[in-house]
Amino acid sequence: MTVMLDKLAAQESKRLLGDTELAERAARLSEQYFGGRARPASVRWVTNQNTRWGSCTPAEGSIRLSHRLQGMPEYVVDYVLLHELAHLLVPGHGPRFWRLLEAYPRTERARGYLEGVVAADRLPHLSASDDE
Repeated sequence: MTVMLDKLAAQESKRLLGDTELAERAARLSEQYFGGRARPASVRWVTNQNTRWGSCTPAEGSIRLSHRLQGMPEYVVDYVLLHELAHLLVPGHGPRFWRLLEAYPRTERARGYLEGVVAADRLPHLSASDDE
């Protein structure tokens, strides 16, 4: 199962995006799903977010994505970007916020993927000798 998921992730995420490409991707997603209304001042990867996938500071217009997303399928990275972009338009996680994300057709799939990653991290990891 793990091998299959790794192969799938490798196919969907051909290469890692740099900060510039991440910002360009955010601009495209904002245009496509929010009519260009969400305009972040900065979008970048960070290595200090181990309990969140992303964060947004609306007052500064800054979006930060956890480096743990690198290498995940593109639709998952896009979902987290859209989630943070939506916070530039609606601060909390109320009904208006979730209505914005309904426009993205892979919201539920991406959320399920991330929930699976979190659940897998909680499982005891098998050592190589346990696999034999």
